[in-house]
Amino acid sequence: MVHTVAVIGAGPAGLTSIKACLEEGLVPTCFESSDDMGGLWKFKEVSEPNRASIYRSLTINISKEMMCYSDFPIPADYPNYMHHSKILKYFRMYAEHFKLLQHIRFQTSVKSVRQRKDFSHTGQWQVVTENKDGQEERHVFDAVICCSGHYNYPNLPLKDFPGIETFQGKYFHSWDYKGPEDMYGKRVVVIGIGNSGGDIAVEGSRVAEQVYMSTRRGAWVIRQVSVNGLPVDMKYNTRFVHILFQLLPLRFLNSLGEKKLNAMYDHTMYALKPKHRLFSQIPVINDDLPFKILSGAVIVKPNVKEIQGSTVVFDDDSIVEKVDLIVFATGYNYDFPYLANNAVYKSGHRVGLYKHVFSPHLEHPTLAVVGFIHALGAIMPQAEMQARWVSRVFKGHKKLPSNQIMIKAVENDTKAIEKNYVVSKLTPLHVDFVSYMDDIAGEVGVRPSLLWLFFTDYPLFKRVFWGPVTAYQYRLLGPGKWEGARKAIFTQFDRMHRPLKTREMVDQESSAASPLIKLSLTIMAGGAAMYYIHVRNPNAISILMSKVCPQTV
Repeated sequence: MVHTVAVIGAGPAGLTSIKACLEEGLVPTCFESSDDMGGLWKFKEVSEPNRASIYRSLTINISKEMMCYSDFPIPADYPNYMHHSKILKYFRMYAEHFKLLQHIRFQTSVKSVRQRKDFSHTGQWQVVTENKDGQEERHVFDAVICCSGHYNYPNLPLKDFPGIETFQGKYFHSWDYKGPEDMYGKRVVVIGIGNSGGDIAVEGSRVAEQVYMSTRRGAWVIRQVSVNGLPVDMKYNTRFVHILFQLLPLRFLNSLGEKKLNAMYDHTMYALKPKHRLFSQIPVINDDLPFKILSGAVIVKPNVKEIQGSTVVFDDDSIVEKVDLIVFATGYNYDFPYLANNAVYKSGHRVGLYKHVFSPHLEHPTLAVVGFIHALGAIMPQAEMQARWVSRVFKGHKKLPSNQIMIKAVENDTKAIEKNYVVSKLTPLHVDFVSYMDDIAGEVGVRPSLLWLFFTDYPLFKRVFWGPVTAYQYRLLGPGKWEGARKAIFTQFDRMHRPLKTREMVDQESSAASPLIKLSLTIMAGGAAMYYIHVRNPNAISILMSKVCPQTV
């Protein structure tokens, strides 16, 4: 029986893991190597080895309602897209509200996690830690949750860039980037077109003489500001859209999405068009990059072929001379250096985890990984859902399948990821946000039932079905039910609007046709939802109807 739990890391995943353990009556101890919580979101002027690092201007590209924990909404007056300092403040509020700080040992790093000699009997782990004074301490825990993330070890593939040793300027990984101070009046090449590469190219272009952005594959670029000024994730990350993805061919959806993006800025004309389809890889989210390309401040180039002194040669044999600075935005390697090799199951490029959480081959399910995942959505609600599941497994409320079944599931996941996404050894963590959240919610027993809501609480059904898939939906029922969840869903757009109400405005009268259009769409959506449920479970509707309208004699 699990009682004590070691939580490694006090970032977003670590904080919610502590809380989940406490809710199940477990005793967590969190080890954090830094002097503060927040993980990735704790900004430091100098990057620390083996720790995630961010730049001074970083603003999250997920809106606040989509990134907050399920029972602790972000304050209404906070901006929709928050600067890292606001995010860290939110985490502190969360930790203080749920009394998590007393369970964290700061400036204490984990050196090793090993199975005890009697692991086959007890499932226990020996954890060796080191404090700021270099003193080691040995602990015994019934279970371990790894929350150390996957942005700690920068990937700097210098061998892939012949001639880098001849480069006369300065180069570094985006992990070391803090601001554009070194770019004033310089000629800069940014290698990589992920979110960090796009941010750095845009920010650097404001002060540099010229910025070139080199990309091997290209990228689809989407905006944070969507139709009517809504955050893009609140507009499109809905259950209605998710059901369309289940019912319609992916080829059609790719074409539809690409056409919509190209209507804003033609990706071919902007030299951005990638080799892959839109939904085969998580897109770059950047509102400023297209304008910087249009204004000439950023010039998109193909992959770097070689470097000759201060000259960079690209695959199309074009050259850029007198380059002063190269920034490698080339992603991250991932590792769990404190774990023994036999604690980790490998599947293709990735660490093989059952549903991205549990090691599938261990005799006892007492080792879990939380927050080691990548989707078009925030890590906070995903990690929270994982932690809720983990704590219930540790407590004995949920039982995992056999090792053979879990290993087979891991291998099937690996094949599905390779089939549906463009993956490499750096990006083997992709999942679909809504599908994954619903899957783990089903394990916990908190997945919302659309059909039940349709018949028992239609106003809530409309908001759950049409509105954004916010984490509050997973507190409506089941273990950990929060009485404030329904209200949080009804007021989520109020909190979205609140920071924008900076001066008094006169509302225009709405059209009389608008309610009729919404009613028609709702009827269509209800029919689509019932068809979707019927396809997945033909008996579900008749069973629910018998409960809602029981027959009497």
